[in-house]
Amino acid sequence: MTLHCRGELRGCIGQTEARGPLWRCVREMAISAATQDPRFAPVTEAELSDVDIEVSVLSAPEPVHDATEIEIGRHGLIVTRDFYRGLLLPQVAPRYDWTPEEFLEHTCVKAGLPKSAWKDPKARIERFEARIFSEKSA
Repeated sequence: MTLHCRGELRGCIGQTEARGPLWRCVREMAISAATQDPRFAPVTEAELSDVDIEVSVLSAPEPVHDATEIEIGRHGLIVTRDFYRGLLLPQVAPRYDWTPEEFLEHTCVKAGLPKSAWKDPKARIERFEARIFSEKSA
């Protein structure tokens, strides 16, 4: 679940595994994105009319062995090492015109890891696709 307010990111929280019906997950993640994203103060009532909601329904993740297996605009990424995990949605990389390597680096940073952590043999890299539903046209 991603929230934007006047075109700017306002909250983003999700889950990568189904734990119940999609409608329940959407409801819970909307509430969490509006109130629990640690990067932002909770959304206020005054902001609600300016908030746009975007729902990304993820496919099952699959392993990535090489950066050439990543298609910008099609794949999102998950990088995991030890207790650290970062996820970036497929729509993020094209917004910044990133290469697959830059996409991997930024996913590592999102996980709280060094940019080059994706090259560590202990790191697990996965890709996924997403079906995106948005109040605004892409």
